[in-house]
Amino acid sequence: MAPGRRTQPVGDLTLESGQVLEGVRVTYQTWGRLNEAGDNAVLVLHALTGDSHVVGPRGPDQPTEGWWPGLVGPGCPVDTDEWFVVAPAVLGGCGGTTGPASAAPDGRPYGSCFPRITVRDQVRAEALLADALGIRSFALVVGGSVGGMRALEWAVTLPGRVRRCVVLAAGAAATADQIAWSVPQQHAVRLDPAFHGGDYYPGPGPRQGLAIARQIAHATYRSAEELALRFGRDGQAGEDPLRGGRYAVQSYLEHHGAKLVRRFDANAYLVLTEAMNSHDVGRDRGGVDAALRRITAELTVAVVSSDRLFTPADGAVVARSPACRELATIDSPYGHDAFLVETDQVFAIVSRALRGDPVPEENRPRRPAATATGPATPALVAGPSLW
Repeated sequence: MAPGRRTQPVGDLTLESGQVLEGVRVTYQTWGRLNEAGDNAVLVLHALTGDSHVVGPRGPDQPTEGWWPGLVGPGCPVDTDEWFVVAPAVLGGCGGTTGPASAAPDGRPYGSCFPRITVRDQVRAEALLADALGIRSFALVVGGSVGGMRALEWAVTLPGRVRRCVVLAAGAAATADQIAWSVPQQHAVRLDPAFHGGDYYPGPGPRQGLAIARQIAHATYRSAEELALRFGRDGQAGEDPLRGGRYAVQSYLEHHGAKLVRRFDANAYLVLTEAMNSHDVGRDRGGVDAALRRITAELTVAVVSSDRLFTPADGAVVARSPACRELATIDSPYGHDAFLVETDQVFAIVSRALRGDPVPEENRPRRPAATATGPATPALVAGPSLW
């Protein structure tokens, strides 16, 4: 099956809140071919502002190049001569799957009426897509950051449909620190005068607020050490901060804010950050450790040594699952974004999990005792010095 964006109607979706989201449609891309048994599929899940375009060039309906180049294709770590790869755009986003800019049953964009959703709701929508495509089980579910949240939720919610799972730079539940960082981002969007309570379509919407939100977020995606080494206190070229000019790091953040505004919907940003904050595999399951015991897939957890948003300690909690075969550390100065930047290390981890190769001795998880109701407080481990 050739790659290309497709959209699949999957019917009505009953949300965790009890509300019904009618006529859900899921946009996705595929590579490779599904076998007759429907069990050679690999599910690749994108992060917060990603989409279904894992690999490939820009195109008429695709404004960006693939976000994980080199992962999927003939002879690649996920070899499409053997595996059928599916990458859906997340529920509530703006990559084609039903979201706040989609038409509601009355024909107008949902806008402020789009319901609050959770990571579990997003996984249920992806499961409906798998049903529609004839996929009986996944040989591997893999994702990083918010995609890692969904990968983990897949393994907990639908254990019979996941044989291997790779969780990159994600935790078992959103922490107070992660939620705290999202709050000013949401305020920046909602306080923009162009937000209009979320009903700004067909106008451009709160562009300045969204740009500021992205600046806040992007500062957490990189490490303090990298920013110091890369920018220090330097002024932007040709500008003097003491005379009203910008610092180089300020220009860098403004660039990323403006870049996101050109391709992303502000309402979708709010819906997705709120869904991220909802993440807790232990909710209504007796706590995190009880939920992690539900996993039957071979679980691989990877953390980033310099990640200050989803810390190595957060990943160590996930690795307490009895199903965890590997806890790998991606050694990098790039912070949280390393799961996208350090492709050699990441792809080796994914390939090892998919092929079932032996785990290096230093990556075998050591599980401390945990309570029945939730995770024990993990010890903080300092990352390696940079360069």
